[in-house]
Formats: sequence, C-alpha cells, structure tokens
Amino acid sequence: MLSKTCEYALRAMIYIAQQSRDGSMINIKEIAGKINSPEIFIGKILQGLSKQGFLQSSKGRYGGFYISDDEAKHSLADIITAIDGNKMFQGCGLGLAFCSETNPCPIHNTYKEARDQLHEIYGKTTLSQFRTENSVEKLQLRRE
Repeated sequence: MLSKTCEYALRAMIYIAQQSRDGSMINIKEIAGKINSPEIFIGKILQGLSKQGFLQSSKGRYGGFYISDDEAKHSLADIITAIDGNKMFQGCGLGLAFCSETNPCPIHNTYKEARDQLHEIYGKTTLSQFRTENSVEKLQLRRE
C-alpha cells in the first residue's frame, strides 16, 4: 500500500530521529547504508521532506540531516501524506474514482474500517517515540 519512496522515507526519518536526538547531523551515506537504500534516491526524498519542514539539512563535508525535538512531533501519517498523498487513508480499496459514502464500491465499508485503523496507527506514532536509548537497539530498518 505504501510506495517504495514512502517506505524509504519512513525508514530514513525513523533512523534520523533516533540518531540525531543528541543534536548530531547524520550524513546521507550512513542513512543509505543503515536503511539499505540507494544514496541518491534517499537524498532526493529527504531534500523534499526538508523543504516541507519535516527535518533540517546542511550541505558540505560535515553536513547531513537532523530532526529537532519539534520536528519529531510529526507522525508517520504526516510523512505518508507528504510523500504519497492521502490515498492510503481516504482512497477506494478497488481504486475506483466514484466510490464514496453515497456511492460505495462492493468492499467500501470493510475497507474503510481497515483504512481508518491504519490512519490511527500511523497517526499515533510520532518520530519522537524513536528517540529513546532503548529504541535504537530494537529496531531493524534494513529490508533484506
């Protein structure tokens, strides 16, 4: 349901939130390696999110990405919406343009429940939840 771009974005943002909790900048090479992503691809994704105010970036030899405590208040749902739009949380399960409350598709009601649950899960989960010492050891962010 998530695009590949969105999957990479979520993993990168979680990793940066973990690693920058002490104020450090995390370089793109490290991020790409830790989440098993092409460096150029994740760099473009993160630059886009930086322009939207989800994190900060700095160029140069000691540059990288950083998430402040304020930016860590963003939920995973916020990031998903920024990357993929709101289709995951509002779209039709069959991809039909005409599906709505008044003109439902055959799976509308069941799919709506699932969609609402996903929105609740991703909406409740903020980047700040990944900034604790314990979370760094437990989370696996590489897709192998």
